[in-house]
Amino acid sequence: MGLLGWIIFGFFAGLIARAVLPGNQRLGCIGTTLLGVAGAFVGGFLTSVWRGTNWRDPEPTGFGGAILGAIVLLLVAQAAFGGRSSR
Repeated sequence: MGLLGWIIFGFFAGLIARAVLPGNQRLGCIGTTLLGVAGAFVGGFLTSVWRGTNWRDPEPTGFGGAILGAIVLLLVAQAAFGGRSSR
C-alpha cells in the first residue's frame, strides 16, 4: 500500500473508531488519520501477541484490527488525560 493508501486507510479507521467511542475526542483530520495508522500497528501488535507469533516485529493489520487498535489508543488516551471535556 502506498502513502496515499495509508492516509485514506488511517483516516477512515480513525473516523470509525472515534464514532464508536462516546465522548468528545478533540482531533482534527490529521490527528484522526494518525490515530488510524497507529491503530493499525497497535492492532497488528495485539494480533501477534494473541496468536503467539513474533511480537517484536509488529506488522500492520487489516481494517478491523486498525479500528480495534485505534479504539484501544483512544481508551488509553482518555485514561491518561482524564477524559477532559471541552468546557
